[in-house]
Amino acid sequence: RGLDTDGGEGGTEVVELGGDADDLGGGAAQRVTDAGHAEDDADGEHRVAGREEDEVGLTDRLEHAGGRGGAVHAGDDEAGRGRAAELVAPLLDVDGSLLVLLGAYLAAVVAGARRGRRWPVWRTGCAVAGVVCGLVAVGPLGSAAHHDFVAHMWGHLLLGMAGPLLLVLSAPVTVALRGLPVRAARSLSAVLASPYVRTIAHPVTAATLNVGGLWLLYTTSLHGWMHTSNVWHLVIHAHVLLAGWVFTAAILQVDPVAHPTSHRLRAGVLIGFLALHSILAKRIYAHPPAGVPTGEAQAGAQLMYYGGDYIDVVLIALLCLDWYRRTAVTNPVPPAAVSARS
Repeated sequence: RGLDTDGGEGGTEVVELGGDADDLGGGAAQRVTDAGHAEDDADGEHRVAGREEDEVGLTDRLEHAGGRGGAVHAGDDEAGRGRAAELVAPLLDVDGSLLVLLGAYLAAVVAGARRGRRWPVWRTGCAVAGVVCGLVAVGPLGSAAHHDFVAHMWGHLLLGMAGPLLLVLSAPVTVALRGLPVRAARSLSAVLASPYVRTIAHPVTAATLNVGGLWLLYTTSLHGWMHTSNVWHLVIHAHVLLAGWVFTAAILQVDPVAHPTSHRLRAGVLIGFLALHSILAKRIYAHPPAGVPTGEAQAGAQLMYYGGDYIDVVLIALLCLDWYRRTAVTNPVPPAAVSARS
């Protein structure tokens, strides 16, 4: 019985130890299981975090790529505008066009001289002087005009008034008709007689384009755009030269005209132009263009007013001289003959 007791007790102890071992094993297994779940959860969290990082990285890459693409597209647009300006600028290059015009003029003079048609030297001098006025206006004065309104106004007087007057006095159409071959001369005559040229060359239309363009330039924001864009700068320079040239040609009519207008009409248009030009100068003096200091605007307005008057006096004198020559009696009757007849 003692052995049984001992054995029973030992068995009980063994059983209890086994139970404890089972509890320990179960606890360890539970801890192992819990650790495994924790590791699985941690791995899952790492995988989720990895996926989130991948998604964020992908989003950043896409946004970066989109930004780079937008920048590339913006750069392409700016480059396209730059290329367009580069293509347009040579077509409106005033100084280059003037040099080409002078070359063609001299070639026509030489061609006419070879056919025995001498051309007055003073008219050739007028052509050279007119081109020089244009080159000075768009060259040194054109660069200074960006920050000096007085220099800008000097450019206006040379490019829009003095230069066109000299070019008209050089009679470019006449010298071209004398120097060109017959077919080319007939084609040029047909172009000059077309309805479009007839409308543009009419004194009223020419004066409107000339003084109207000046009013738009100095009373709107166009003057500011002129100094911020090379294309606008060239367009305005070309307009000032061509409008002044066409207006002066319409008033003086030195070259042959398919549909000439009367001296009375031209004189009336010239008076209206002079009045509007002077009023514009006074308005600039009182209300400077945007961005122009008051002192510079007043000095430039005075230059426009008084400097323009000197050129206008020459224009008036030439118109009156032509009027007198075309209407004066060529063979007046001597007073003695008149008294004898009476």
